[in-house]
Amino acid sequence: MTRHRFDLDAIGAGLPVAGARAELERAAVAGAMVVTAPPGTGKSTYVPPLVADLVAERGPAGARVLLTQPRRVAVRAAASRIAELDGSSLGGPVGFTVRGERRTTAETRIEALTPGVLLRRLLADPGLDGVGAVILDEVHERSVEGDLLLGLLAEVRALRDDLLVVAMSATLDAGRTAGLLGAAGSGEGPGDGPAAAPVVEIPSALHPLRIDYAPFAGARLDRRGVTREYLAHLADVTATAQAEAACDALVFVPGAREVDELSRLLRAASSAEVLPLHSRIAARDQDRAVRGRSPADPPRIVVSTALAESSLTVPGVRLVVDSGLAREVRRDRARSMTGLVTASASRASAEQRAGRAARQGPGRAVRVYSEADLARMPAESPPEIASADLTDAALLLAEWGTPRGAGLRLPTAPPAAAIAEAEEVLRGLGLVDDMGRPTPLGSRVALLPVGAREARALVAGATELGDARAAAEIVAAVSDDHRDPGAELPRLLRELRSGRAPGADRWRRERTRLERIAVAGSAEEPARRASGSDAAPRSGGADAAAPGIVVALARPEWIARRVTAGSRAYLLGSGTRAALPEGSALLGAEWIAVREVQRAEGRAADGTGAVIRLAAPIAEDDALRIGGALATRTRSAHIEGGRVRVREERRLGAIPLASTPVAATREDTAPALAAHLREAGLAALDWSEPAAALRSRLALLHRELGEPWPDMGDAALLDAIDEWLGPDLERLRPGASLRGLDMASALRRRLPWPEAARLDELAPERLAVPSGSHVRIEYPDPGDDDLRTRPVVAVKLQELFGLAETPRVAGGRVPILFHLLSPARRPLAVTDDLASFWNGPYQQVRREMRGRYPKHPWPEDPWTAEATARARRR
Repeated sequence: MTRHRFDLDAIGAGLPVAGARAELERAAVAGAMVVTAPPGTGKSTYVPPLVADLVAERGPAGARVLLTQPRRVAVRAAASRIAELDGSSLGGPVGFTVRGERRTTAETRIEALTPGVLLRRLLADPGLDGVGAVILDEVHERSVEGDLLLGLLAEVRALRDDLLVVAMSATLDAGRTAGLLGAAGSGEGPGDGPAAAPVVEIPSALHPLRIDYAPFAGARLDRRGVTREYLAHLADVTATAQAEAACDALVFVPGAREVDELSRLLRAASSAEVLPLHSRIAARDQDRAVRGRSPADPPRIVVSTALAESSLTVPGVRLVVDSGLAREVRRDRARSMTGLVTASASRASAEQRAGRAARQGPGRAVRVYSEADLARMPAESPPEIASADLTDAALLLAEWGTPRGAGLRLPTAPPAAAIAEAEEVLRGLGLVDDMGRPTPLGSRVALLPVGAREARALVAGATELGDARAAAEIVAAVSDDHRDPGAELPRLLRELRSGRAPGADRWRRERTRLERIAVAGSAEEPARRASGSDAAPRSGGADAAAPGIVVALARPEWIARRVTAGSRAYLLGSGTRAALPEGSALLGAEWIAVREVQRAEGRAADGTGAVIRLAAPIAEDDALRIGGALATRTRSAHIEGGRVRVREERRLGAIPLASTPVAATREDTAPALAAHLREAGLAALDWSEPAAALRSRLALLHRELGEPWPDMGDAALLDAIDEWLGPDLERLRPGASLRGLDMASALRRRLPWPEAARLDELAPERLAVPSGSHVRIEYPDPGDDDLRTRPVVAVKLQELFGLAETPRVAGGRVPILFHLLSPARRPLAVTDDLASFWNGPYQQVRREMRGRYPKHPWPEDPWTAEATARARRR
């Protein structure tokens, strides 16, 4: 068969990238290269046929070139454009594959496809037999699937030195990507050293560009998203600017809702043809928006999400109007929810959007925000892997043989907490084992062209229901962008079956495709092949319980129970509370299986902080069976009326099912008493004088000497209560009192050894004074951290005659503070400097006291007098 050759001169006519043909061909010899080129330079159109011809010259006969584009509309657009310039029909030398649609033949040499399709193809065929090159376009978008492809293809290159890998981008950390791809082929580490793949930089073909600002005086965003007032202002700016320029315009807004609303406003304000462009509209409408118009057609205003930012070129555009907003993936880990939020776009995005106006001639960009807003935008958008739900990625990594991405070169490593959470989800779904390796079900699910949760629901649901079509139609409804205002999946299915719901044709095609997937390899497949029929075994959706069962199989942790009768609030097994929309027909259901939850505030959330967007009723028996892995049975003990009371609780995740009082055992006693002490505090214990003194002595040593002397504060003792008091608590019977515990013995468990042998030396309990008495030392309260607070000895003045140097504790660090008492044990003086006291204040005390207490000695010279605790002899 004659190999098809692409006419590169014809395809590259007028494209700046064609001027780098020789450099691209030289770089391809290395087996990997990075191409950086601004949008509109023609890299997505020219590089694939160039590479295809190089592969035809150097590679095996019939080797195919795979070209990834980040979105389905971009895949179709790229394939259509190359085929058009080649003069061939789509599906011939140039074809494409997206979810639910494939147009390729045996003669296809360039196949455009999405990253998700290529990832599953890699799992099925890690060697990519029959493929000579892979071109990854728009890798700067840093999607999870795009990052994973870079890592996996780097490993494939290490095994296949004949495979050419090309990474292309509008804006890119080229050095990092070049190092990652080059290192795989050489065995060296990533970096900018000799192992790095060559980088080809295509200069911009930007024509003169005028940038204006038209900021809005009010708020662009509120808690619900883009404000209606801002969209009205955006429509006025766009209509005025387009009327002045009388040319095709491209408007960037963050999401599909804003595209549809702004399109409606523009149709009323402008005479131009208004075309929406986002992922929810039909493929034919997407293709129409990205095709050029004839000179006889009226000017167009294409209102698009970010998909026209770099991965698509809308021909004929001379005016760009930019809202400066974008949708970003954000993960709410507390509620285990991932969703899209509206936020400021990055400055890199703003530059790319504006540049769209000057690719084919002089243009104008109107930024509907201020220059100050631009300065506050982040330089670049963060990689999706840093905030996305990684459940699908974790299963793919496990199937590739690198659980959690260990050992795999990736542009950004998955966050440890997020990948661990994702692996735990997969374990709960039965898709990976305790080591993170895929189970047989996990290996099958990983290859299916839907997300891991949906694929598991499809396979398990077909078995559970005995009806592949019923499972397929439910998964088709929940895995695509279908909505119901009351969050009612059963009603949504009825609308889709009747054809009244938007996207019903797309849903039917997806249902048919998923049904074939569900049946393939199952018990139904031999019978179906024998009959030669693709018809469903039963009428889909006959069982009213089917939607709830299938949704629960996808997300068992989102099985939910109504909080109270008549309430809109439900408690999910994950612990999240969320509310059904007002008026939803699901409000009568005690149990529901939730498919989608969204953060929300105000009345819609009914005080829960989240609103349920799609769910189905489920019977309690089905909920308990499907969510069985979440079931727990626990005993909770507490102190009530001085006694240990125990309740046994059954839960489905966070959902309480039953709570029953049971008899307390000795095993319940210690935890209950420990919990009671943590709540009531240490005052609930009986602190004898020796125990309180020991605690204070140890507290002083901790304050002055630190470790290993233990902290004796309330918080520290309560935190470690199981360590020092646990053995005593475990010996108590359920009805015993805390008052009988020997606290001094318990505290001694905290003594550090061998340092404990010096306790009496460093912090003696009593002080020997010259009179021969041993006087108790009062140490500071354990909670007193003031270094000025001293140990106190209260003693009669006469017992200290002749004592010149003040005694110290804690290894000489802390002087004793003496409270000098009269014979009646009333305070006379306070000092920690006895020498100064004898030489000064003592004489004043002597004059005042010797007449009052004549039977006690008041010598003129206290230095030589005999210390005594007694009165003078007659």
